[in-house]
Amino acid sequence: MKGFMEKVVNLMKSEKMFESQGGPIIFSQVENEYGSVGKAYGGVGHSYMTWAANMAVGLDTGVPWVMCKQDDAPDPIINTCNGFYCDNFSPNKPYKPTLWTEAWSGWFTEFGGPIYQRPVQDLAFGVARFIQKGGSFFNYYMYHGGTNFGRTSGGPFITTSYDYDAPIDEYGLIRQPKYGHLKELHKAIKQCEPALVSADPVISSLGNLQQAHVYSPKSRPCAAFLSNYDPSNAAKVMFNNKHYTLPPWSISILPDCDNVVFNTANVGVQSTQVEMSVSNSKMLSWETYTEDLTTSDESSTFTATGLLEQINITRDTSDYLWYTTSVDVGSSESFLRGGESPKLFVQSSGHALHVFINGEHSGSGFGSRKHRKVTYKENINLRAGSNKITLLSVAMGLPNMGGHYEFWETGVLGPVALYGLDQGKQDLSWANWTYQVGLKGEAMNVGSSKSMSSVNWTQNSLISQNQQPLTWHKAYFDVPKGDEPLALDMNSMGKGEAWVNGQSIGRYWTTYANGDCQGCHYANTYRPLACQIGCGQPTQRWYHVPRSWLKPKNNLLVLFEELGGDPSKVSLVKRSMV
Repeated sequence: MKGFMEKVVNLMKSEKMFESQGGPIIFSQVENEYGSVGKAYGGVGHSYMTWAANMAVGLDTGVPWVMCKQDDAPDPIINTCNGFYCDNFSPNKPYKPTLWTEAWSGWFTEFGGPIYQRPVQDLAFGVARFIQKGGSFFNYYMYHGGTNFGRTSGGPFITTSYDYDAPIDEYGLIRQPKYGHLKELHKAIKQCEPALVSADPVISSLGNLQQAHVYSPKSRPCAAFLSNYDPSNAAKVMFNNKHYTLPPWSISILPDCDNVVFNTANVGVQSTQVEMSVSNSKMLSWETYTEDLTTSDESSTFTATGLLEQINITRDTSDYLWYTTSVDVGSSESFLRGGESPKLFVQSSGHALHVFINGEHSGSGFGSRKHRKVTYKENINLRAGSNKITLLSVAMGLPNMGGHYEFWETGVLGPVALYGLDQGKQDLSWANWTYQVGLKGEAMNVGSSKSMSSVNWTQNSLISQNQQPLTWHKAYFDVPKGDEPLALDMNSMGKGEAWVNGQSIGRYWTTYANGDCQGCHYANTYRPLACQIGCGQPTQRWYHVPRSWLKPKNNLLVLFEELGGDPSKVSLVKRSMV
C-alpha cells in the first residue's frame, strides 16, 4: 500500500499537479469508504486506517488529505460524506470543513436489473440543502459516466456501462435537463458566494415544513435559501415582507435576499432523448471457431480430489474454469431400458454455469448480484460405459465492497450429485476432478488480429442457423462517417465478451431486466428503487466502442458467445441526443 501510494504521489509531483505546486489538485484521498469495511475487522481495521492516514500525510502533497465515510479519521485527515444527501453530515471536528465528496447522480446497473435514474430536481434539491446548511464543497459521482472495458466491471454482475444517469453520459454526450439544470444551480450558488464565505446561516421557520437559511455578512450582500420539505404540497411563505411560492420538495435561492434566481424544482431546460441509429458500416466476412470440448491440453490441466474455489485457481487470468470428472454407467441400469434419465444436481457459488455431458451442452444456470449462487438440477443423457461430465464455471467480476469480501467464494463448490441410478444417489463432490483455466480461444489470443493464422476459422453464410454455444465469431468493418460516438448493438446475442482490434469492450449479456418501472416523481427522499426504467428489455443492449480504437478500414470484431446468439444481426450504431 505504501509503495503504491508513493508511486502515485510521486507521479503527480513530477508533473507539478498539486495546488501547492501551482497545479489543479486541491485534495488528496486515501482509502475509499473503508469505514464500514474496517468495522468488520475490529481493532485491526482501526489500526490499519490510522496507519494509512499517517502514511498519507507523510507523503507531503501540500494539500489536505480526506477520507470519505470514515467517521474516526484522525487529524489532520478530513472525514467526508458520500451519499444521495449530505445535509445532515458534520465532520468529526468543528474546525474541519464540511465536504461532500460523492453526490450520487444515479446508481449503477447490474445485469438482470433495471436502469436507475435520479431526477435532477431532487439532485439539485440535495445539493442546495447541503450548501444552505454551510457545506463547503460538493463533487458529483458521477458527473461523467464511463465504461468498464475489458473485465474490469466488478460487483460482481455490474454491467460494462457505468453511466450512473450522469449529467455527461457514458459516451461523452450532454444529458438534458440534468446538465443544464445543475449548471443553473451552480451559477446561483456562485452568486451567493460572497455571503456564504463571510457568515454562518441564521435559520428561521417559515411554516411546519418550510425554513429560511439566511447569510447576512455585515459588509456584504445578504443571501437566502427558502426551503419547502413537503413532498406533496406547494407552500406560500412570507420572507422579508414579501410573498414567495415554493414548489413541493424544493429550495429557492435568493442571492440578494430578495429575488429568486433559481428553484430546484423548476426546470427550464429542454430535455433530450437518446437516439441509437444504425450506421452504414456493415459487418463483413463472418467466420466462426468453436471451442473443442473433446480434447484438452494436458500441460495446462491438473487433477485434484474434490471441488476447488475458482478465483484461487484462475488468479483472475480468465472468467472461465473447467471442472471435469467421469462417471461409469453399468449396462444393466434401468434408465437405459426406457426409464427416466438420471438427474444431475450441481450447487455453484456463482456466477454462471454451463453443463456439458460427453461434449454436448446439457443446460445452463445463472446467478444475480443479490443471489450469486447457481443451482442446476436437470435430467442428463448418459450412456453405458464411461461418461464425461464437464462443468464450465463463469465469473462475472470480482467482489469489490463489504467486510471480508476477499473470502467470498466463486465456482462449483458443491454438492454435485447424480440421482436416478439404480444404486441411488451418487455423490460426486469428492470425486477426482480435472481442472483447466480459461478457454482454448483465450490461450490462442483469438481476440487479437495477430493470432488469426493460428485458429482454424470456418466461413458460414448461414450463421444464424448454426447457433452453437462456446463459439468465437469474427468479422471486419469500416469506420462510419461522422463524429458521433459508436456502440455495438448486441441484441441478437446471448452472453460473452467482445473485442475490437484486440481490445476488449467488455462482457456482454442481454438478459432481461426485472424491476418495477411504474414511473417516477422527483419529490420525496430518493432511493434507487424509486425511479426504474427498462423493465422487460435487455439490461444492456449497446456496448461502447471508442472511435479512438478504430482505424478507417478493416477493423476486427471478435465475439465469444457462451450460449449461441446470432452474430449476423450485430450492428454498429451511432449515439446522439435529440
